[in-house]
Amino acid sequence: MSFAGLFLIAFLLVHLGINLLVLLENNTYFNVAAHFMATNWVIKVFEVILFLGFLIHIIYALILQIQNWMARPVRYKIENLTSQTSFFSKYMIHTAVIILIFLVLHLFDFYLRSKLFEELPIDKISGKPDMAAWVEAEFKETSAVIIYVVSFLFLAFHLNHAFQSAFQTLGLNHNKWTPVIKFLGLLYSILVPAGFAFISLYIYFS
Repeated sequence: MSFAGLFLIAFLLVHLGINLLVLLENNTYFNVAAHFMATNWVIKVFEVILFLGFLIHIIYALILQIQNWMARPVRYKIENLTSQTSFFSKYMIHTAVIILIFLVLHLFDFYLRSKLFEELPIDKISGKPDMAAWVEAEFKETSAVIIYVVSFLFLAFHLNHAFQSAFQTLGLNHNKWTPVIKFLGLLYSILVPAGFAFISLYIYFS
């Protein structure tokens, strides 16, 4: 689960980098990148690996959560105030469910609809599908922007614990490096979701 989580964390950074291209005045860069991601065979193979990464992460999360529930079927009447369990770790399964729902919606909006249900407009300069116009149309809808921004907030909560927890689970727990990992995790969990949210807000208000 930790390896799958770190793999998805790395993917989010790449995904954000590509998505930021949509903010450039010339949408051709984003459209070329989107076309490359949609047609290159190496990326198509990686796409399968990515879906497997999500699947493995979700399955293991469910297994671990069920094991935790079975190990403690009756909750404590009084919470242990000195517990080292963080606020974010207590609600990992809750944020995970919300993120999963958002992921299904996101895949439908920008993957299934464009591939199966609707025809993409064509970029006049590159002659390739104008995915940038599709993204801009999506984020002109108030409801879509609200859903995305709220979902990225929950993603930030999820990543805050997930980043450091993954390294700790792999045994990388050291007095010197753990504070650094926690700081990087906090930085990552703020900047990456904020970057995604910024894209939707920038398009909406532009």
